[in-house]
Amino acid sequence: MTEGLEALRERLTALEADNRRLSDRVETLETDLQETERRLEQTETKLERTANTLEQTRTALEPKQMAALETDRITEIEAENERLRDRLEACEVQTTGTKALAEATAKRTGSNKARIEELQARELEKGAHLLAECVDPPELDIEGDHLERFTKEDGRTYVRLPEHDDPLERGGSPTLTHGDLLPIQQLARMDDEMLRSTTNALPTRLAANLWKARTDSSVGDNPWENGCKSIREYVKASDLKHWIRRQERGVSESYAKKLVSRTIDALLDLSNNRVAIRKRTERKNGLEYTERRLIIPTDAEIPGETGGSSPQPPETADVLG
Repeated sequence: MTEGLEALRERLTALEADNRRLSDRVETLETDLQETERRLEQTETKLERTANTLEQTRTALEPKQMAALETDRITEIEAENERLRDRLEACEVQTTGTKALAEATAKRTGSNKARIEELQARELEKGAHLLAECVDPPELDIEGDHLERFTKEDGRTYVRLPEHDDPLERGGSPTLTHGDLLPIQQLARMDDEMLRSTTNALPTRLAANLWKARTDSSVGDNPWENGCKSIREYVKASDLKHWIRRQERGVSESYAKKLVSRTIDALLDLSNNRVAIRKRTERKNGLEYTERRLIIPTDAEIPGETGGSSPQPPETADVLG
């Protein structure tokens, strides 16, 4: 199947190149046609002006003066008119030929375009990812009459039938659009300046940075721990309190405790409840106490992530539709 797809792609590339050459030829012929028509108009104007001059001269002169007019001047004017008529006929012939050639080239170009569109439709139905710049979606006869635009790791925009993976796996994996992400993921991708301009709420900024800490190893200060069984990752409320005090210098311990609850509430809301709160009995120094945990269940549907260890977030994709 891969060899067949590659052969179709090579044929598609050859047709596209031929189509571009034909399009360039049409543009050249159209330019020549415009220039010929312009010259034709100039010739007609000059011919008309000469005829008017001759007529005015004949009308203005008295019969005796007309008889005295130099014969060679009249002959010269008539010869000029004849030359202009010959040029006019030649221009008309050239214009007719140019129009015929342009029409033939346009017809051939249209046929090539139809073949390219048919090949593209077949490729897409087989799961191919085609460069968006080479595809005209409204002209393709495809099942569902809908194409998905997305950006791959190579930074280029492609189209595909929805949920179709590229069998050749070229260009890297598709990246997610901004609108596909959870609100907390969108905030986590912002730098500090952009995050502050987006929200004035400290718990929201802390929630965004907390989420970023688990997905971006460059952050360094990551309070999340790997879970087991039904829990993918978790962070203890006590660890979160210390993390907040490291993030916000000068915050008192009592205020940090309040921020823990507010940050958890913000993360619950911004993750569309993909995370949860669980209480667990802990033992320390022989004493038992109940500790809150912010957890990410293994079955939580987080865009761009699968179960297991924390993945690295994909690059932001500039997807148009």
